[in-house]
Parts: sequence; structure tokens; C-alpha cells
Amino acid sequence: MAVPIVTKLEVREFTFDLKNVGTEPTISIPIYEPGHTLHARRMALRIYTDQGIVGEYVGGSKTEYSAIPMFVRAVIGKSALARETIYNDAKQALRQHARMGMSQVDMALWDIAGKYYEAPIYELLGEYRKTMPCYASTYVGDRQRDGLSSAEAYADFAEQCYEMGYRAYKIHPWEDATLEEQIAVVEAVGKRMAGKMDLMLDPFCAYKTFADALKVGRACDAWGYYWYEDPFRDGGVSAFAHRKLRQLIKTPILQLEHVRGLEPHVDFIVAEGTDFVRIDQDYDGGITGVMKISHAAEGFGLDVEPHGPGPSRRHCMAATRNSNYYEMGLVHPKVPTFGGTIYTDGYADQIDSIDKNGHVAVPEKPGMGVTIDWKYIEGHTVDKAVYE
Repeated sequence: MAVPIVTKLEVREFTFDLKNVGTEPTISIPIYEPGHTLHARRMALRIYTDQGIVGEYVGGSKTEYSAIPMFVRAVIGKSALARETIYNDAKQALRQHARMGMSQVDMALWDIAGKYYEAPIYELLGEYRKTMPCYASTYVGDRQRDGLSSAEAYADFAEQCYEMGYRAYKIHPWEDATLEEQIAVVEAVGKRMAGKMDLMLDPFCAYKTFADALKVGRACDAWGYYWYEDPFRDGGVSAFAHRKLRQLIKTPILQLEHVRGLEPHVDFIVAEGTDFVRIDQDYDGGITGVMKISHAAEGFGLDVEPHGPGPSRRHCMAATRNSNYYEMGLVHPKVPTFGGTIYTDGYADQIDSIDKNGHVAVPEKPGMGVTIDWKYIEGHTVDKAVYE
């Protein structure tokens, strides 16, 4: 079969609704809000080739896709299998634009490769395992009586997740909580579940001072938390600040969700700014970029941890030795996982998508291995762009 040549890229923005979900007023993070419907939007990409093979990807932000015109000429007319060439050309073209958009294109190209070779992506990357253990990653805290509104509510939900089969649990606390509330939730969940589950804390850069981050970190120490993620208002990018925190607490730090790409990740590691290395296929150059980071971190003896759920995360984790948990989120006792379901073949990333051992499986069909509901996407499209 001839090498497939890229002929066209199609980007769609579509809508979906989440019932009983609103947004946190300060930073617009989704939260539980009974009676409210959140009218959310997602992005979808199709890359067409002259051989009839179509690469598909759903995910990423509108901001990411807005950068595609800046490097699309490095894609159209090229071999769809020339991912390394396209990755490097896109890096150069997007050097002043945070390298946005290249990640989603790369993942659609990997989907083409799998379909071309009639193999799932994880086999092309190199199989290491077929199932991955999950942690339950909570919605941000709310102030609803029946929601995640107190330290005890978080502890109750952790226990519920444990009974479902999860053996790890990550807290996203409240944006507007006092330091006393932030520490209380660490202690309540620790008191209830330490020794049963690996516990993680992700304040999503909400703490206002180094002193606050240090106090919460010491609370994590007292209960043996597995990791402590993104405490600082710097947006998670200062290697010096996180190295300083590492020197003063025992709990391992997980960083780099907000630092894009291979070279900055390696620089942060060399600067001793993290213990666990966060990777994200939508931020770090797609599957190509994430696997580069994973192998670089392996050389330093460190583990990489994927951010968020999705088929691309499962494929990379299935081909990576130095990784521990798949992030199932965002989850809540009252509402579905944020993001909606756009697959017609049973694939899902909901709180109950795990097996009895708390694992999820890697898709086995060629390419990304999932069947996307394009009829729904096309019927709910609010914006479309075609590049050819």
C-alpha cells in the first residue's frame, strides 16, 4: 500500500451539555451546581489522506486549534507517517506561540499510522502492559449540601471510590477555601483512608503564599500522601520554588502540567524541581512529545504521570514502564465525569469505567482504537475550519 499523503485538515467545535454542573466564579473550573446546565464546547479534528485513511482526534482547547494555520503547510502534502519531521517543523513554526496545536495534529497522525499498519497505537509504541491502575480525581470542591462541601464529604467520597475498586484518590479542594479548610480536608481524608489508598493533593495553584504551601505540605507529610501537585500561584512553572519546597517537606512533588514540551521538562528535572513528572498529550507535543519526555525521565530514574483521561493516555501508558496511575476524572458523587461521552463503541472514562481491580484497559482496535460519534459532533457543530 502506498504511503498516505495528507490532503486536508478539518477542525470542528461542537457543543454538549452537562446537567447539574456550573463553573467556579473565579477561574471557571467546572463544579457541582444542582439545577444548572453547563453548555460546554469541545474540539474535534480529522486529517484526510489520499489513501482514504482518516486520522481522528477529539480533545484540546479552541486556543490550541487556533494555531494550526501557523504550521498547516508543514502537514498538507506530506507523508502522514512522517510524524518526526512534522513534529520538528511544527516546533520551529510555533516557537513564539507556546507550540499550541501541534499536539492534536500529532495524535491524529498516530491514528492514521495505526490504521495504516492495522495495529493499535500502543503496539506501534511498544507494548508494556494492557491494563493500567487508576486514581479517582475529584471535581473542585463546591458549597452544596450534598456535594464536596466539607472535609468529611471528601473523606466519604474517598471511601466510596475505594469500595468501587480504586486504590488511589486525588483531592482537588476549593478555590476560595481558608488555609484551615485546606488542611482539614488533607487530614480528614488521611485519617479515613491512609494505608488503604495512595492519596494525592492538587490545589491547582490556588495557595497564595509559600508559607501556605509549606503548611499544607507538612499536613500531607503527617498522613503519608503519595504526591503534592501544583501548590504555588506561579502557575507551576518555577523550578527554584518547587526545589525549595522539596527541601522542606517529605511528600513527593508532582510538577510540569503547565510547562510545555521535552526540553523545558528536562530542564526542570535537572534543576531538581520535581519528583514525579507530569505529562499531557494535549500540551506536550502529542504522543510523539509525551513519549520523548517519558523516555527522558526514565533516564533520570523518574516516573511520568499522565494528566487527564482519554484513549491517547491509555496507549502511551500501555507502552511506558515508568508510570503508575491513570487519572480518572474529574469525578464527583453526584455528576458524571466532566467531558461527556462522544464514543459509540462503549469506550468511556466515567467513575464506573474501572474493572474489579481498579484498572482500565487499552483500546485494541487499530489506531486510537475508538469509534467517535461523528453524527453527534456534526449535528452539534458551532464552528468549522478546513485547511487544504
